[in-house]
Amino acid sequence: MSQDFTFTVSSVAFDEHYRPADNTRTTTNFANLARGERRRENLRNALTMIENRFNSLAHWDNPTGDRYAVELEIITGDVQVGAEASETRFPAIEVLKTTIVDRQAGVRIPGMVGNNFSSYVRDYDFSVRLAEHNRDRAAFGIPEGFGDLHGTLFRRFIDSEAYRSIAGKPPVICLSVSSSKQYRRTDNHHPVLGVEYVNDDASLTDFYFGKMGLEARYFMPPNGVAPLAFYFAGDLLTDYTTLELISAISTMETFQKIYRPEIYNANSPAGQCYRPSLEHADYSLTRVVYDREERSQLGIEQGKFAEEHFITPYRHVFERWSAKDTVDQPRNKVAFS
Repeated sequence: MSQDFTFTVSSVAFDEHYRPADNTRTTTNFANLARGERRRENLRNALTMIENRFNSLAHWDNPTGDRYAVELEIITGDVQVGAEASETRFPAIEVLKTTIVDRQAGVRIPGMVGNNFSSYVRDYDFSVRLAEHNRDRAAFGIPEGFGDLHGTLFRRFIDSEAYRSIAGKPPVICLSVSSSKQYRRTDNHHPVLGVEYVNDDASLTDFYFGKMGLEARYFMPPNGVAPLAFYFAGDLLTDYTTLELISAISTMETFQKIYRPEIYNANSPAGQCYRPSLEHADYSLTRVVYDREERSQLGIEQGKFAEEHFITPYRHVFERWSAKDTVDQPRNKVAFS
C-alpha cells in the first residue's frame, strides 16, 4: 500500500449516553439523534426500535421476542496524508459496527459492520462539487472523475490493516432507495432480506458507490413497507450470516423510519412497481425528533470543511494516488438524466 497515507481506527459506543465527537459529521444519522434537549430520549427510543425489530426478524426459538440485544459502536477511520511529521489526521469514514447479545445462550455474536456510512468527502462531492457543476447547466450532469477520490479512499481503507483489526468481512452499507427512480418487484424472495426489487436505471448513489467497489441490490424485509438499498462487495446472500443480515436491517430500517418516514414508515407497503416519494402523505411519525432541513444545510458546510482542510491542501498527493491506483473500479455506464 502507498506510503502516502495511513489509516487508523477508533471506536465509541452508540448508546443513550453517546455524545458526538468534535470531528463527527453533524448530519450523520447517529450524531443528529444525539443533539438537543431530547437527545437521551431520542437515543433510547431509537435503540429500542432497533432491538425490537431485530427480535421480530430473529423469531425462531424466541417466543417472548426478547432473546437478543443489539449493541452498536461507531467506527471512525482517520487518514493521515503524506510522510511529514505532522500528526494531523482527517476523519475520512465512519461506519457502524453491531454486536448481537444472545441472552439465552449467554454469548456475544459479531454482527454487520458498515450499516450507516458517513464521509466528509461525500458531502463535498454531492453538496459542493456536484452543485457547482450544475449551477448554470440546462441539463443535469456529473463532473469528470466524480467519486474517484472517495472511491480510492474507501477501497484503501477496507484493504488496510486498521480496518481488518475490527472486521473480518467487507462492510455492507444500507441506505434508502432513490426517490428519483422506479423499482419493480421480482419473484425472488429471501427468508430474511425479503422480496427483491430491481430498477432498470441506476441512481447516482449506485454510480458513486460503484466507484467504491460496491454493487447494489434492493430488498423489502418481512413486514417492511419499502425496499432498502444494500451496497456490498462479494455475495450479499452467502457471505453473511442470517444474524448479520438481521443486524443490518434492524439498524438501518430504524434510521430510515426516523429520517424518511414518508417512505419507511408509510401506512401501506410498496406495490409491484414502486417509486419512493418524500411527498407521500400517508405515514406515521416515530417518537424520535430531528430536523431534516438543518441536515441539508449542514451538508454544504461540511462539504466545504472537507474542501478546505483535506482536498485542497493535499490535492497533489491525491493526483499521485490516481496515477498509481491499479485497483479495477466498476464503471457504471448509465446516463443520468
